[in-house]
Amino acid sequence: MRTNWQKTLWIMFAAQVISAIGFSVIFPFLPLYVAELGTNTSLSLEFWAAMVFSAQALAMAIAAPIWGSLSDRFGHKLMVERAMFGGAIILLLMAFARSAEELVLLRIIQGFITGTISAANALVASVAPRERMGYAMGTLQVGMWGGVAIGPLIGGIMADTLGFQATFILTAVLLLVAGLLVLFGVHAGERLAPTPGKKRLGMLKSWNAILHIPGVPMAYVLRFLSSLGQSMLLPFMPLFIMLLMQDGARISTMTGLVVSVASATSTAAAIYLGRLGDRIGHRRILIFSAVVAGGCFVPQIFVTAPWQLIVLQGLSGAAWGGMTPALSALLARYTRPGTEGIVYGLDASLVAGARAAAPLVGALVVTLVGLRGIFAATALVFFCVAALAVLRLPEPKPVELAARSAD
Repeated sequence: MRTNWQKTLWIMFAAQVISAIGFSVIFPFLPLYVAELGTNTSLSLEFWAAMVFSAQALAMAIAAPIWGSLSDRFGHKLMVERAMFGGAIILLLMAFARSAEELVLLRIIQGFITGTISAANALVASVAPRERMGYAMGTLQVGMWGGVAIGPLIGGIMADTLGFQATFILTAVLLLVAGLLVLFGVHAGERLAPTPGKKRLGMLKSWNAILHIPGVPMAYVLRFLSSLGQSMLLPFMPLFIMLLMQDGARISTMTGLVVSVASATSTAAAIYLGRLGDRIGHRRILIFSAVVAGGCFVPQIFVTAPWQLIVLQGLSGAAWGGMTPALSALLARYTRPGTEGIVYGLDASLVAGARAAAPLVGALVVTLVGLRGIFAATALVFFCVAALAVLRLPEPKPVELAARSAD
């Protein structure tokens, strides 16, 4: 399995780039698409604009641990194919939604079916050596953020020129291509045979066993908080950019540019910080990155022009590029081989839960203190991540000791 791990990693990297472009293409205009579709109920368009983000994330939070457990039993590659091919079908249907209610329903189905990031993480973690986990997860992170850097800019331009429907069709095509790449290119990550004489735990007992491993619960708490911080601003970004711009033209394009710059800097930082974490420790990288992220959000409270927001979001993105692979690598270090599906399924559930909560928390902050207050709240979240990592997150065992204790 180990001899082909780098080939599998780079194929998954390419698939991750393509799928990330596809999913992120719709980010800049999704609330605007809700407004164009309109509603058939008495509920406001603002409610449905929030639900289009939260409903999908909540569905994924429920489904991700189940898919993760199944991937340990039936194969990680199969789960990647399920997420990509299923996503292609659902995103194509979104192009023909007739109301905000139909769009939200399709987003819920998307949440239950997709989950490409956790599936890819589990597949790569199952084949990569533990001592190279930071490099492997950093490479996947580069693929994800690289795609997210390109996708919103493409989506914003397409939405302003060709319309929303064409953008959804492009997303479906990209996910289909990514799925075919995995189907024909990956020949690793098959189902692991259970250890002779050792009975495989049931799903609930497996979750319970993972959550009792030292370091894992706090790593999950930090994953939730860091994902909350990364997601809180996104639903309100078009509104804030509208506040900064002198006119209302090309708001989707400018939103896509801001998201793309943050994603590009995260891409540049992820693989370097992932490799550095393999040498000096991923806990240190996590703490440093969280402090930098919090520090970069404080001055965003006071920006007065889009270019200032772009620069500061770029710096924030570089810090995200350190946090995400560091937590993924720490989870691999804390746990034993053969549990990757469960570990990253639970991880994805918390990320999705954070994305579900983020629009609601953000809306509360905006209601209480205004749009600029969301930057202060985000900075506070990242400072909490740094403090908890310093006080409560243990250093993982050395790779050699962890391997012996798992035998």
